[in-house]
Amino acid sequence: MIGQVIGQPMILDGFSFAVPGRLLLWLAIPVLVAAYIVLTRFRNRRGMRFTNTSMLDVVMPKQSQWRRHLAVTLSILSLITLTAAFAQPQAQVNVPRERATVVVVIDNSLSMQATDVAPNRLAAAKTAATKFITSLPAKFNVSVVAMAGTANIVSPPTTDHQVAIRAMDTIKLEDSTAIGAGIDAALRAVGQAPKDPKHPKTPAPAAIVMLSDGSNTTGPAPAQEAVRAKQQKIPIYTIAYGTENGYVDLDGKRYTVPPDKDLMQELAQLSGGKMFSAATPDELKSVYQNIGSSVGYEKANREITARFAGYGLALAVLAALGAISLGARWP
Repeated sequence: MIGQVIGQPMILDGFSFAVPGRLLLWLAIPVLVAAYIVLTRFRNRRGMRFTNTSMLDVVMPKQSQWRRHLAVTLSILSLITLTAAFAQPQAQVNVPRERATVVVVIDNSLSMQATDVAPNRLAAAKTAATKFITSLPAKFNVSVVAMAGTANIVSPPTTDHQVAIRAMDTIKLEDSTAIGAGIDAALRAVGQAPKDPKHPKTPAPAAIVMLSDGSNTTGPAPAQEAVRAKQQKIPIYTIAYGTENGYVDLDGKRYTVPPDKDLMQELAQLSGGKMFSAATPDELKSVYQNIGSSVGYEKANREITARFAGYGLALAVLAALGAISLGARWP
């Protein structure tokens, strides 16, 4: 790692060095250690020349070996740490995004009336989505898409999150499930997001959060739409909602409506997002919190030179105290 091109960032166990060429100074450390070992052995041989060790103890009091070794070790560690600080270490941290577009897609097919999640899947989904939207940064554009036999943008992207929340109240149960159409509508909603006046040519990052409890029954192929999302760098965070024992009664017949986890997993993978599953309101709340952490933050390098310099200073102080203790005459 030390031999990398000077000036190129170097990654080392989760953090990087902005000027890795300065780490070449570490090569001096083994030389110092070898010199210390040689001098220690030379000193021991020189001491063997004195036959009257009792007289030697009077003239030159015996020093503690372990204190001397500890002081040298602390000095070496201080040099290592300060050299790392000199190379300007950086760590990846989560930084809140200044702006982004989040499209919340809610499945409002007839299977969402199942009561395995109280009071029913659709009502619980709306409640959790409301809390999720409320938790997003104020500058985020939020859009809501209703997905059943067709998909409709019930709320175009807006920074007025209350508008998006009120739009969810208009979502009613409908027949069929067109998951591919839901993704298509979400992509169209992203395109409707207002431009940033300061950066009109730079599209804001976007993400789709899709909650569904069933399989695709109509419309375009979901996998193809997920690939489109990947091409546009818009990940889809899918939530397979409901239990395996969920059911609905339609036209005098009972139908089981387990969530299609395999499809949700496929869509997440194809788009570069993540798949979650939730079977209770609490689990759904937790899922939305995890997604909020993903879409609300981005990775960024932050310099942590001061942290390394602090460690190096602390080690240097301990080494100095060790050296002082060697020079002091203890009773």
